[in-house]
Amino acid sequence: MAAETATTAMTNTEPAATADGDVILRVDGLKKTYATKDRSVEAIRDLTFDLPRGQLACVVGPSGAGKTTLLRCIGGLLEPTAGTVTLDGTTVTGPPRGMAVVFQDYGRSLFAWMTVRQNVELPLRNQDMRKSDRARVVEKSLEAVGLDQAMESYPWQLSGGMQQRVAIARAIAFDPQVLLMDEPFAAVDAQTRADLEDLIRDIWKRTGVTVLFVTHDIDESVYLGERVLILSGSPTVVQEDLPIDLPAERDQLTTRSMPRFAELRGHVYEQIQRAKQATVPGDDEG
Repeated sequence: MAAETATTAMTNTEPAATADGDVILRVDGLKKTYATKDRSVEAIRDLTFDLPRGQLACVVGPSGAGKTTLLRCIGGLLEPTAGTVTLDGTTVTGPPRGMAVVFQDYGRSLFAWMTVRQNVELPLRNQDMRKSDRARVVEKSLEAVGLDQAMESYPWQLSGGMQQRVAIARAIAFDPQVLLMDEPFAAVDAQTRADLEDLIRDIWKRTGVTVLFVTHDIDESVYLGERVLILSGSPTVVQEDLPIDLPAERDQLTTRSMPRFAELRGHVYEQIQRAKQATVPGDDEG
């Protein structure tokens, strides 16, 4: 019976049914085509999925599958060619108040001449918030990422992992409904990456923020997510919507040693290899 259950979960290509009232983010028929002088490149063909409130979902796919393009369209940083993105019932037409983005290149997202405290406080300055309230939010956010003792340091005085923690603190200080993360740990070493993965799961559990996490790392997607959206090769569709039926409480050693983790990892790897083989040569887009 256990083997039958595992097989059923592994081959499920449909997302679990979700009541409309629980959906915080809806991507419907999203398409993005880049037009050049010589030709048009269809980066995203038809992406449709819902993200329930409070879920941590990961997105993986082969290189050139348009993962970053997808995130930029969701975040209102790039206008889609067709389709819609809806945040809590409102169509996204530009960067919405309820979203925050953490990018891979943390070095370029932080201002070297500002202290850690000033970097985290910066987005709050445009809000109707008293200075004392801003200070409290900044302190709480930095405490959440373990950097409350580094508030007066400058980014260049911190390690790469600590700089990314500052970027995460700035995002959560904004109190977003949805946190978009675009391969945020790709530029750090393996040990720091593991620490940051656990940090994100801890923040997610404590705050209840909805997280959409884009990654190239298959193991990371399985370890982090409640669900993994596997993208096809370009032009991109959702090839599989995979529930991750691992225990809610996870740690790097125990979880990654589980037979079920290995099964899920192997399945995602197999799907990405299939997506690579189906990619149309010359139609790649990052």
